[in-house]
Amino acid sequence: MADAAEIFENGDLARIAVFVGALAILAIAEVIVPKQRHEIPRLIRWTNNFGVVIVDALLVRIVFPVAATGLAVVAHEEGWGLLNIMAAPGWLAFLASFLFFDFVIYIQHVVLHAVPALWRLHRMHHADLEFDVSTGLRFHPGEILLSFALKLAVVLAIGPPAAAVLVFEIVLNATSMFNHSNIRIPPRADRLLRWILVTPDMHRIHHSVYPTDNNSNFGFNLPWWDRLLGTYRSKPKDGYRNMTIGLDEFRTRRDLWLDRMLTQPFRNDPEEDASVSEITSSKPEKPEE
Repeated sequence: MADAAEIFENGDLARIAVFVGALAILAIAEVIVPKQRHEIPRLIRWTNNFGVVIVDALLVRIVFPVAATGLAVVAHEEGWGLLNIMAAPGWLAFLASFLFFDFVIYIQHVVLHAVPALWRLHRMHHADLEFDVSTGLRFHPGEILLSFALKLAVVLAIGPPAAAVLVFEIVLNATSMFNHSNIRIPPRADRLLRWILVTPDMHRIHHSVYPTDNNSNFGFNLPWWDRLLGTYRSKPKDGYRNMTIGLDEFRTRRDLWLDRMLTQPFRNDPEEDASVSEITSSKPEKPEE
């Protein structure tokens, strides 16, 4: 396994490389094999969704000057955390850390839906009116800061190898873009794949307007927690062809703008904007599954 300091130094380069590569591949795949037809221009959604990504990244750098991988290096050197105290073998510490981080992300996601104050932060992610790779990056800065703080707490508690932290962050970022992507996977392949990975069709159910749908399929990376803990749902209430993405209370194109996304947790209902037409409730024609 690579030296911890080397992993820390090269972590940002690896993150950027995988991020750009995965984004490019998935964006191209969405054009070649789309699952659903989009009615809102990408220029509107993508410029604002990626604007949120920039705000998130800047705030994390300002509020948390230490990265999770850097803290893992310090924890290893100081002997902090359960795995360091136990002196667990490297391979076991890596595997246990990866699985535990994924389980924590699942629990965090469930809590974000269950606690009203946290839901107000998380609902910005659900308020996207269409579902594609950019949705997988659209999270309110408040949620990102809470998530990062939780990650640092987990690092201190379990003392994971720095390599495990880095790999998990890279994999989670890539799989979040994948499972939000608007790509069509043949049904048979999807049924098999969702035993080992959260697929776009599996996670798309989570973005339905119906609470029975969006309170299911919480996993971002591994699908096992949903299956084991009873939150797995195989199909959306209205079927994939007729399902509606988003939230009932935020359905204007104006609500897709960066300023409205950032202030959304503090609003009960979207403000009326006469200059922006309301998106109709009729469902657009969608390609065959």
